[in-house]
Amino acid sequence: MDIIEKFGNVVGNEALKDHDKARRLLLAGYRLQEKKLQLFPDRELPLSGQYAARVVMKNIIQALAKPQNSAMMSIFVPGELLTAAGLTPYSVEALSCFIAGTKCEQIFLRKTEEEGFPETMCSYHRVFLGAALTGILPAPKCMIYTNLACDGNMMTFPYLKEKYSCPGFYIDVPYEKTQSSIKYVANQLKELKHFLEDITEKKITEEAVENAVTNSRKAAAHFKSQLDLRKDHDPVTSLTNELYAIFMCHLLAGSETSLKYTELLLEDVKNAPKGDGLHVLWMHIMPFLQQPVKETFNYSKTMHISACDFVADGFREMQAADPYEAMAEKMVHCIYNGSVKERIQMAEKLAKQTDAEGGILFAHWGCKGTIGASGLIKNVLETAGLPTMILDGDGCNPANTSDGQVSTRLQAFAEMLEKNKEEKHS
Repeated sequence: MDIIEKFGNVVGNEALKDHDKARRLLLAGYRLQEKKLQLFPDRELPLSGQYAARVVMKNIIQALAKPQNSAMMSIFVPGELLTAAGLTPYSVEALSCFIAGTKCEQIFLRKTEEEGFPETMCSYHRVFLGAALTGILPAPKCMIYTNLACDGNMMTFPYLKEKYSCPGFYIDVPYEKTQSSIKYVANQLKELKHFLEDITEKKITEEAVENAVTNSRKAAAHFKSQLDLRKDHDPVTSLTNELYAIFMCHLLAGSETSLKYTELLLEDVKNAPKGDGLHVLWMHIMPFLQQPVKETFNYSKTMHISACDFVADGFREMQAADPYEAMAEKMVHCIYNGSVKERIQMAEKLAKQTDAEGGILFAHWGCKGTIGASGLIKNVLETAGLPTMILDGDGCNPANTSDGQVSTRLQAFAEMLEKNKEEKHS
């Protein structure tokens, strides 16, 4: 048992007895990690990766230490409005990732099961709910959620809203991707601004909203520029680093930190040499704790994650001039909204843009939309010439999948892609 596992066991067991003490322990561990990231950053990662690690760690600490200035949100809520309001955003996915990284997720999963939540529910939501049920997660200033993408939102947030007696705001995103849908969501976002003003008792200027959206526009442009370079540049990365990019484009959207991240990322890609390895398009969330996946991709010079559709969609370019319609546009046209058609189109675009030899679609446990669409996505992409692997697993509960099977399948897929590449260039 390593030191992190021992620490996780102490935090988890303490959470069942004294949640305030458990939270203090958790925060102490996270603050030590923050100091480590400041003094001894991961030199194997480029500067953008080192920067993202520090920013996300600080965000999690602020959410737990100063809940009176924090907003609990689902990951597809526009971060720009939280940035304009000066609130610390934290999501189900973000907190659950850190809890799982601390190796205390099993106790919280059991707590959720005892409460009667189904095992088939997304493990990110089950870990988060279990932590909330023990009291280790403090009540936030408010919560904001949407029906977009994940049906777990419609169980987790209403339940916690009642448990915490917390003010909440719900954003309804229509299935249809039309201009009327965009205007409908934009009106809700204007209402959300007034809600946040009431909650914080502070005026949110239109200039602050415009500045946040402008930052997102600039970040999207930087992100697109680095994607255009990926055919000839292969920066070193890790699954955790790619996961942090998801937080940057969603939770911290519109912030100066998110913009700086994309500036650093663009420079890192420009400065990275062309490698001899395979370019892989990753689809959906990152199983950053799964050992064989880590062994395959972390710091690898033979397997490069050249793009992730989840991140690329978060850094989507916005066309609307009005800032509220721009944010609404990003929500309505999200690849996880509506039919699977846009997920396929995004995958095809990214594969072509980065010269990917193959794609991996991670079918996360409990994500019914992805699991249900995975066969169709694979068939269409392979018909278009992109070998695609459906990797079943669990992004937040590593005990819920077989390392041996994952390792064997990844190795076989890599060998197939390498053979295809050799035949193509022979």
